Amino acid sequence: MLKYTFKNLSKAPSKGAAVYFARQNNQEEALLDAQGKLADEATGGQLSRAIEATDFKAAAASTLELIAPHGLKLNAIIIVGLGKISELNEDTLTDIGANAFGAAQKISERVNFVVGHESIEVDPILMGAALRGYKWDKYQTVKKVTKGRANDIHVYSDNQAADKAAWDSKQHVAEGVLYARDLINEPSNELNPETYAQRLREFSKIGIEVELLGEKELTKLGFGSLLSVGQGSAYESHVVVMQYNGGDKGDAPIALVGKGVTFDTGGISIKPSAGMGDMKGDMGGSAAVVGAIRALAARKAKVNVVCVVGLVENMPSSTATKPGDVVTSLSGQTIENLNTDAEGRLVLADILWYTQERFNPKVMLNAATLTGAIVVALGVHYGGFFTNDETLVAKMKTAGDQVGEPIWQMPLHKFYDKKIDTPNADVKNMADRWGGAIYAAQFLQRFVNDTPWVHVDLAGTIMGADKTPTNQGWASAYGVRLFERFISEYEKD
Repeated sequence: MLKYTFKNLSKAPSKGAAVYFARQNNQEEALLDAQGKLADEATGGQLSRAIEATDFKAAAASTLELIAPHGLKLNAIIIVGLGKISELNEDTLTDIGANAFGAAQKISERVNFVVGHESIEVDPILMGAALRGYKWDKYQTVKKVTKGRANDIHVYSDNQAADKAAWDSKQHVAEGVLYARDLINEPSNELNPETYAQRLREFSKIGIEVELLGEKELTKLGFGSLLSVGQGSAYESHVVVMQYNGGDKGDAPIALVGKGVTFDTGGISIKPSAGMGDMKGDMGGSAAVVGAIRALAARKAKVNVVCVVGLVENMPSSTATKPGDVVTSLSGQTIENLNTDAEGRLVLADILWYTQERFNPKVMLNAATLTGAIVVALGVHYGGFFTNDETLVAKMKTAGDQVGEPIWQMPLHKFYDKKIDTPNADVKNMADRWGGAIYAAQFLQRFVNDTPWVHVDLAGTIMGADKTPTNQGWASAYGVRLFERFISEYEKD
């Protein structure tokens, strides 16, 4: 866990690694800020000579490392590029903070950010550092100790009180992301529908009401679709309902709904063995919404939020659902299950219906690692979203762009909807080969009434994606910051 200390800019760091910022002028030359120039003088011009020798141009998030700088007790100085000041935004600053921290943490346990430029907001810099500092090593019994791994961040600025206040709030968002990454990284023998549900009980400590529904309650209520997915597993399926009430009493909540398949073998329609280990992350959608409500509650957001996750394990056994089986969902609609590896939509069908009927939310967002087809369509950088309310499109895109979790709208259309009709039930869970992400979304829409709704398919972005400045590991927890930012626009002043 990183420790943060805020200090006045009049003091210069004397130990650890110091990060100084350089902007890029119109001639693509690196220009140190006032604090960087002071450090350059203290080293007898070592910084400016290094910039010239390496042709460092201060492109955004680029770094230049100077080890054991002359005349100072610092372990290192890291010069990080801002790019052109006119092009700076929150996403870029987050990457800048991440790369600066990534360079510094290899050298020193203490990292000093010396923020001398008024255009630099500190909280996105620290967001980048916090996310870059994440490491999953819980089950390493002989840990590889990296010398000088950073655990202490000092921030030097002219606005230390305001910077601290801003980070005190945003730090909870970073912690929500890291919590979600931990969930996704957990092996399925440790995180199953039963242990996952018990972990979420702990949210009561941060002001979230937590309600666990086991198979007895779910059967009584009529969750036939969700229960059919988990009936081949030795673990009991659960639905966990979390409520955070930070807004006005009686104000309709924003709803977050997540698919939590803690391991997906594909069931009787079993997956190939190659890469199946990654299916421990098939609960990534639930992790994203869980991380978001955790962040909102921890920072005491002035909004009402309900989060509902369906926790199941999809296993083949003598009791498992078989291709061709017909089940009755909570909505009363019957579903023909033609492929038991298209199980996530059966989980979501029941919890979407339950959430809208019980809570009547003003907006309902669901997240799921739902289809490989969305990865084929968009790759691993953009998530895909579908909505029945066009007024939500710009809000989703803006939130994603701001926090560096970009998202792209995908279509819903009656042409696709009719393809999931079947003579054997009200709806089937598969259509033809092409447009799989769309058919999955059309299926979900059958279980959403007039509630403004957004379905986010994050199969390509939440795990196993390319490394980025803010994520050097397997689980990214894409979606936590997107949902938190989207919901923040509904907060009461």
